[in-house]
Amino acid sequence: MASKGRIAIFSIDAKLGREVKGATRYVYLAELLQQSGYEVDFITSRFQHWEKRQRDLDAFDYSAHSFKIQFIEEPSYPKNMCPQRIWAHHVMAGRVAEYFECDHAYDLIYSQIPPNDITLAIGRVAKKYNIPFVIDVNDLWPEAFRIALDVPVLSDIAFSPFYRQAKAAYDLADAIVGTSDEYASRGFKDRAQDIPKVVVYVGNDVDAFDAGVAANAGEVHKADDEVWVAYAGTLSACYDLGTLIRAVALLQVDYPHVKLKLLGDGVVRGELEAVAKQAGCDVEFLGYVPHDVMAAYLAASDILVNSLVGNAPQSIPTKIGDYLAAGKAMLNTSLSPEFSSKVVADGFGVNVQPESVDELRDALQALVADEESRAAMGEAARAVAEEQFDRKRSYQAIVSLIDNLVQR
Repeated sequence: MASKGRIAIFSIDAKLGREVKGATRYVYLAELLQQSGYEVDFITSRFQHWEKRQRDLDAFDYSAHSFKIQFIEEPSYPKNMCPQRIWAHHVMAGRVAEYFECDHAYDLIYSQIPPNDITLAIGRVAKKYNIPFVIDVNDLWPEAFRIALDVPVLSDIAFSPFYRQAKAAYDLADAIVGTSDEYASRGFKDRAQDIPKVVVYVGNDVDAFDAGVAANAGEVHKADDEVWVAYAGTLSACYDLGTLIRAVALLQVDYPHVKLKLLGDGVVRGELEAVAKQAGCDVEFLGYVPHDVMAAYLAASDILVNSLVGNAPQSIPTKIGDYLAAGKAMLNTSLSPEFSSKVVADGFGVNVQPESVDELRDALQALVADEESRAAMGEAARAVAEEQFDRKRSYQAIVSLIDNLVQR
C-alpha cells in the first residue's frame, strides 16, 4: 500500500517499550496512524520524565513499536517543579528545532503541549517550511503551576513567559485538538477560532483494560464484606487526597469494612502517609503499579474518586477513561464545569464540593449504603467508556482531521 504521507509526532513524556510509567495517548495515536497508512516518526526526549532518569536505550527494547522513534538528548531534572526542568525544556526546544531544520520532509507535524516553549519552537519550523501543524492540548501551563505557587504579582511575573509562549504557539497552529473542550478552547483564548478544533478525551483501550482485569484478578485480594474506595494517579498538590483520607477515616468509625486504596506515587506521598497516621485511616498506599494491575484494582473497587483541589486546572484527566471502563460509581470533586456537568448528565457519579471533609464523608456514606445506586452508576459509566472514551473509536476523529490537513 502506498504511503499516505510522513508524519512527525512530538511528545515529551511518553511511555515507550516496556516502561511502566508515562503517557500513552501519543504512542497509541502513532500506532493508529502507522496502521492507517502513514509513515510515523515519534520524536521524544532521552530523559524519562516520569522516572526522572535518562533512558538506557540498550536495556529497554523499543523495537516493538511499528513507528520509528527519535530520541533527543535533554538534561536531567529532579522534580516536576524546579528550575532545572525549565532549563531542560529550554535546551530541548533548541535541539528539537535543530532536528526539524535538518529533517523537515514531513506532511504534518503533531505536537503535544505543554511544554509551551518546545511546542513553539516546533511550530516556528513548521511555519517556515509550510508544514501543517497540529497542537494537542494535554495540560495548561502555567495554570497548573499556580496550584503550588500562587503569589500575587510575583507569580504573574514569574509565569508570564509561559503565557507568551502559549499564545505564540497557538497562533502558529493549523488545528487544535484537546483532551477536553475546556483544553481545546484554551487555544482560542488569544486568537480567532478560524481553524479546526477537535475534542478527543485521553481515554483508553477498553479491550486492553478488560484483558488486564482478567489477567490480574487473582492478584487482587478483597474480603467479601469489604467496600473499597479507590484513587489512581499522581500524588501531588493538585489532588486533594488529604481530604479524602480524613473523610474515609471518619467514615470508618461506623463503617470499618470500608477500605481506601491509593494507586500511584508522587512528591506528597510522605505527607499523606502522615495524614493517614494522624487520622487513623485504614488506607493502603500501593504506589505505581503496571496499568493492567491497576485495572484489576479499579474493577475490584466499589467507589472511584476523582479528587482535586478547588483551584485545580485539570478538566478531564487521564484516569477518567480507566475509571469509567471499570464500571464503578464515581465521586468527583473537580470544579471543571465541563466534567462536573458530564458526571450528572451521564449519570455515572456524584459531584461534591472540594476540600470539605464532612461533605465528602457524607457523599461516601450515601454511596456505601446504597448498593443499587452504585450499580446503576457503574452501568452508566461503562456505557460512556465504550461510547466516548474507547480509543479505537474516539481517536478516529484525529485520524480524519490529519487526513484532511494532509490532503489539503
